[in-house]
Amino acid sequence: MRYIKLPSENFERFFKSLEAWGSVYAPVKRGGIYSFQKVHDPAEIALDYNRTMLPPKKFFFRPRDTVLRMKNGRWEENLEVEPMVLFGLHSCDIHGLKILDKVYLDEPADPYYRTRREKTVIVGISCMPDEYCFCKSLGTHFAMDGFDLFLHELPDGWLVRIGSVRGHEIAWENGELFEEVTDEDLANFKEFEEKRAKAFQKELPQEGLADMLDLAYNSPVWKKYAEICLACGNCNMVCPTCRCYEVCDRWVDAYSAVRERRYDSCFMENHGLVAGNYNFRPTRLDRFRHRYYCKSYFDPSSGYNCVGCGRCDEFCPAKIEHVKVLEEVRGSLR
Repeated sequence: MRYIKLPSENFERFFKSLEAWGSVYAPVKRGGIYSFQKVHDPAEIALDYNRTMLPPKKFFFRPRDTVLRMKNGRWEENLEVEPMVLFGLHSCDIHGLKILDKVYLDEPADPYYRTRREKTVIVGISCMPDEYCFCKSLGTHFAMDGFDLFLHELPDGWLVRIGSVRGHEIAWENGELFEEVTDEDLANFKEFEEKRAKAFQKELPQEGLADMLDLAYNSPVWKKYAEICLACGNCNMVCPTCRCYEVCDRWVDAYSAVRERRYDSCFMENHGLVAGNYNFRPTRLDRFRHRYYCKSYFDPSSGYNCVGCGRCDEFCPAKIEHVKVLEEVRGSLR
């Protein structure tokens, strides 16, 4: 991996250069919430944001996505994709996209997801954890791949890691903006990462987690929190790795219709409803417990389905904490 330095005074020119690769989306603050929005001025970007409400998966696996349109009695694909740059992704969200890649790019690959991924430049950025983050416990606090460029903050600029052929192209086309990395830059980079590693306040021990979940299926802790849970599905909507969806046809007028794919939530009662009016997760307890098994049960082929971003904690109206629930479940076995 190649390392170069972007001095602070060249940041604006670097940002402007990215517009040649597509529309630039970056974290912007709206009220008390951060979200990825189209930006034209680097002054709009909240470089010190903690997390957006909706993760960057919304650009590839959209909350509501028209996949087909009916015109003149025939269904036509709706595969118009604009090139774009996602600027400012944190390591945990990059890992989240890698988990989605295993689902949507495995054969047969999803053409909508694949095309959007191919036409998107990913620029990561370093961050400092807050009280909700536990990505370090899951090894998702640092990304070694899954990005084109990754910016680490230095006192006088950014240390840039180049992670792809496209990243090398961007760096080569803007060579005058970058400098070689010095020993002092590397020392500052190391100091920042050590400080960041010590700043994590929340930890999820992985040891024996899968065995614990096997043994704790009937733990009273599940029932305790299922009664607190509002079953609103917020945690599914904001999760960077949830990928359940439903498909429905909707008439636009008497002569045209659209087929839409939209987010679904395993907390909704109709999520488990199948033919014969049978529901394989009929109770809130069943659905609450299922989500924890989905996110925290280790799969040897793909790892965990959680990246420790903290969104499910921050945006839960019932203030249920993911790590706290698992700690109590573990404690109920003693």
